[in-house]
Amino acid sequence: MALLEVENLRIELTTRDGTAPVIDDLSFTLEAEETLSFVGESGCGKSMTALALMGLLPEGIGRVAGGHIRFNGEELTTATPARLREIRGNDISMIFQEPMTSLNPVFTVGEQIAEVLRAHQGLSRSAAWDQAVELLDAVRIPNPKGRAGDYPFQMSGGQRQRAMIAIALACQPKILIADEPTTALDVTVQAQIFDLLRDLRRQTGTSIIMITHDMGAVAEMAERMIVMYAGRQAEIGPVEQIIDHARHPYTQGLISCVPHIQAVLTDDRPDLVEVPGIVPSLREFGKDQCLFASRCAHVTQTCLDARPPQKAFSAGQIADCWHAEAF
Repeated sequence: MALLEVENLRIELTTRDGTAPVIDDLSFTLEAEETLSFVGESGCGKSMTALALMGLLPEGIGRVAGGHIRFNGEELTTATPARLREIRGNDISMIFQEPMTSLNPVFTVGEQIAEVLRAHQGLSRSAAWDQAVELLDAVRIPNPKGRAGDYPFQMSGGQRQRAMIAIALACQPKILIADEPTTALDVTVQAQIFDLLRDLRRQTGTSIIMITHDMGAVAEMAERMIVMYAGRQAEIGPVEQIIDHARHPYTQGLISCVPHIQAVLTDDRPDLVEVPGIVPSLREFGKDQCLFASRCAHVTQTCLDARPPQKAFSAGQIADCWHAEAF
C-alpha cells in the first residue's frame, strides 16, 4: 500500500462568478522514501493540492468536492479537524513558499521550532528548546545555539529557509511538502537546500512532495513528476522518461523553456523558446475539452470537442492528450 493515495480529487473554490473546480479529477500515489514533484506554471493548482493534503483549504471558500485522500490507508477528506491537527505537522508537514511571511516576526526562530515540539511531542519548554537547537544544527545553520535566539529578520534568506525546514522536520514527518523551497534564493544557496533535503531524506526516510516551476530542480531532486495544467494532470511518470520523451505539448513547452549552457556557449544561440499565451482563468477550469488547446500548436477540433483521455505508455508514463502517440 502506498504511503499516500489521492484518487479522483476535486477541489472547488467559491468566487464572485460562481463555483470553479481548481483541481479536477487528480489521482496519484506517493511511496515511502520517494520524491514526487509537481511542476507547472503559477495558477495550475500545485499549491492548492498541497493545501488540500494538509487540510488547509481556505475556510468558507475552498472545499473538497469529490474524491479521496488516504494517508496510510486513513481517509483524510472526512477526518475531523482535531484529527487533522494531529496529522498536520506531525505526520505530514510543509515548507511554505516564502519564509519571511511564513515565520512569525515577533517570536524567535528557536521559539517557533520549540512550539511545534511542545504541541505534538509534549516536550517541556526546556527540552523543546534543546531539541530546537539540535534541529538548527541538523539543517546546517552555524552557531545554532546563538541563532536560536534570533528573530527572522536577523537571518538571511537561506537561513530563514533552513529554519523553515527545521520546523517542518521537527516531528520527523512521514511526508514533507516543499512548496517552491528555493524561491528568491541565489543558485549557490539553492544547491545547498537541495543537498540538505536529499541528506535529510536519506537520514529520516521522509517522502518528499516538491512543488516547483523549475524543470531543472525536478531533474535534480525527483524520481517521478506530475505536470499540472489548469487544475488537471497533463502528464505523470518517471522524471527521466518524461524529460527524454514528453508526450504532452505543454510538458514539451516547459522543457524547451529551460536554457541549456551548451547552447549559450556556442556562437549559434537559438532564441529562448516560450509557451505562448497564459493559463486560462478560473472561469475556463472544468470545461469538457482540452484546456491547453488555445496555446497548442497541434490543436484539432477533437481537442475542442471533448476532454482528452489518459493514455498510458512505458514505465508508467501517462499523458492526457488526444495526440500523445504522435509525440
